[in-house]
Amino acid sequence: MSMNHQGRPTSAGELTPSMLPKTFTGNRALDMEEPLIFEVGSFETVGVDLDVPEDVELELGKHARSKPVDLPGLAEPEAMRHYVRLSRNNYAIDSGLYPLGSCTMKHNPRLNEKMARLPGFGDIHPLQPLSTVPGAIELIDELAHWLMTMTGTSAVAMSPKAGAHGELCGMMAIKAAHKAAGRDPKIVLVPESAHGTNPATAALLGYKVVSIDAKEDGTVDFDALKDTIAAHEGNIAGIMLTNPNTCGLFERDIMEIAEAIHAADAYFYCDGANFNAIVGKARPGDLGVDAMHINLHKTFSTPHGGGGPGSGPVVLSDRLAAFAPLPFIRKGKDGIELIETEAQTQDNEQPFGRMTAFHGQMGMYVRALSYMMSHGSDGLKQASEDAVLNANYVRVGLQDLMSLPFGERPCMHEVLFDDSFLKDTGVTTLDFAKAMIDEGYHPMTMYFPLVVHGAMLIEPTESESRASLDLFTATMRDLVMSAQRGDVERFAGAPYLSPRRRLNETLAARKPVLKWTAPDPASVSPASS
Repeated sequence: MSMNHQGRPTSAGELTPSMLPKTFTGNRALDMEEPLIFEVGSFETVGVDLDVPEDVELELGKHARSKPVDLPGLAEPEAMRHYVRLSRNNYAIDSGLYPLGSCTMKHNPRLNEKMARLPGFGDIHPLQPLSTVPGAIELIDELAHWLMTMTGTSAVAMSPKAGAHGELCGMMAIKAAHKAAGRDPKIVLVPESAHGTNPATAALLGYKVVSIDAKEDGTVDFDALKDTIAAHEGNIAGIMLTNPNTCGLFERDIMEIAEAIHAADAYFYCDGANFNAIVGKARPGDLGVDAMHINLHKTFSTPHGGGGPGSGPVVLSDRLAAFAPLPFIRKGKDGIELIETEAQTQDNEQPFGRMTAFHGQMGMYVRALSYMMSHGSDGLKQASEDAVLNANYVRVGLQDLMSLPFGERPCMHEVLFDDSFLKDTGVTTLDFAKAMIDEGYHPMTMYFPLVVHGAMLIEPTESESRASLDLFTATMRDLVMSAQRGDVERFAGAPYLSPRRRLNETLAARKPVLKWTAPDPASVSPASS
């Protein structure tokens, strides 16, 4: 316990959860117990008074609401406090290290936020006349230029909304290219180490998915790939491969894989979720990639998840450039123009259709271009190098206690452990992850990729300092040693210190309760109310 200058203790000393005092409100200082908004507000009151207009004839017919909407009424301060308190229960990249593997939870520079709020970017509307937004269109074209430059490709579809939507776009371009050539192949090859959305995307488009085994070192078995191509000669549409793959390893045979796929009159789709590891180091187009989506939130720092929305531009090679979907930007003698309909296309343009109503997510474009311009080519390259360095720093710091399924070979931007170090401890992978919450960390990605049992995938990104990584590594080491010396209680009930304890996540996913129902007054005792 430390003392301040007046001799008073400045910390609470050692307290266990059972020693924490019970409070009347249920709050624990700034850790506040927040009920549902339906339990806070009243259905009989509203925060804003609106005059009821007279003699209004509704045109909704049978669709008009017949009973109240049952939304709780709160005063403005009550609504503000409710959502601020809820926000304190979120773990975010602004709170601490976010070790989710394959999700690239990196810092969102505030400079980007400032740029996205500039007049002309932050206040435009997608239905404005094109004549009023030339600067926005020019910015989209500038971003597209640098995406193509960094990937070594010839065209880019800017409108997809994020990863899976980008995958769909790339595979639809591939399907359109086959159709234009008079072919109708039925099979898409997907390695074991691919992201789970890859086979789902292929299946959605009507393709049969054929899995390609991984070698013992975690990379694609090239001999198995060649055998599969030969077994389905003439019926391969393409391959969907992630590089670096989801085991955090670079596919060293990637150019040979591309050559074999192209020799089969098929296309190479690369999942770009892990592009953050190779920006400035390798261009996917030079490696033989025909299509690749780029998660702007993963590689170019735009907000991720609830802080989004996402954006997943898809770069295309010469072989697929003509099939980029509408809308797209064309450079002509009169400058740049936005092509929105097939009537505006030229003979060399064969868009497969439209992915979304508008051209994309303007706020994400501004943020991504701000990140690129503030870093420059050398800064982007260093970000990739630092991401790989940080992942290997974590790998080396934990490899003597945690188990590496593919040996102690260097990884790329993320490091994969398995749960064999927990064998015979009585602690499961889930238990271990829940105990991380008590230590103030969001758990790493668990049980993915499926190529190893009890996967624990950690991606620190380039955002973390050495001090941050040292504390994280020390915490992980403490948890591992605690499990191995038999301190099962620390894990079995974890998390102990979060606002909510361990939930039945499977039941919540399969049988979600999406509507609040007021409790029966007869079932609520006076003591509990």
